[in-house]
Amino acid sequence: MEYWQIFQNSFEGYARYLRHEISTPHWSNYFYWLIAISVLVYLLELAFPWRKNQARIREDFWLDAFYMFFNFFLFGLIGYAALSDVFVHVFNDLLYSLLGIQNLVAINVSTLPHWTQLLILFVIRDFIQWNTHRLLHRSPWLWQFHKVHHSVREMGFAAHLRYHFMETIVYRTIEYMPLAMIGFGIQDFILVHLFTIVIGHLNHANIFLPLGPLKYIFNSPQMHIWHHSKELPEGSHGVNYGLTLSLWDYIFGTVWMPKDGRDITLGFDEVDEYPHGFLSQVLKPFQKKS
Repeated sequence: MEYWQIFQNSFEGYARYLRHEISTPHWSNYFYWLIAISVLVYLLELAFPWRKNQARIREDFWLDAFYMFFNFFLFGLIGYAALSDVFVHVFNDLLYSLLGIQNLVAINVSTLPHWTQLLILFVIRDFIQWNTHRLLHRSPWLWQFHKVHHSVREMGFAAHLRYHFMETIVYRTIEYMPLAMIGFGIQDFILVHLFTIVIGHLNHANIFLPLGPLKYIFNSPQMHIWHHSKELPEGSHGVNYGLTLSLWDYIFGTVWMPKDGRDITLGFDEVDEYPHGFLSQVLKPFQKKS
């Protein structure tokens, strides 16, 4: 099959998938799970606000709500899903033509119980994402895209999915090879995905979430708010990089929580001059500095 045909089939297939998700609620429906999780966490924010002086409809609330649906659904419709499918075929064709490799699987875990596969997938993927997150902070070029996420000045659950579409490309590209080398046979990856959405929403929510000893394993709003702090340790590119697990930050010494962070200033040095509109934020990293 020619690559253009792959692109066309993938584009049409994703469009049908999106229409089906919106029109047909079912237990594995990402669209309605995202809405349900978001509403639930928002109700927690309203009922038990950590920053009681923060407005119920905080700054950029609706912008972040749009980012959620754009990054999860509309970006794929624009062409990302089709292009990524073409990339996979091109990559596999090159592996075969250059190295004679037809199957990337090096470690096959598909015979393990499903819960074991889910746990392995979750831990490996989270560690890859933790390292990718560090890269977004350490690379000056990638940091320009990651600034979109750090332009949040008032934290709330929807800030979880305010990020530049280039981050999706970076994360998925880095994840592809190591995850492809492990032969997962599970069909219920949605469980891992939904779990990480819940934790990510909670980490950005305006709530106090005491975890006790579990704070050494899972991220929390009290830990993650310091990742968004405008003031960071001298010489640091960032702190508290964990997405779902805090474990990696404790292991590699990137934890920083010097005090209660409820009312700290968020953002970066020029955050007050950073654009507030969706299109202007998307275009900002591509513009030359004056």
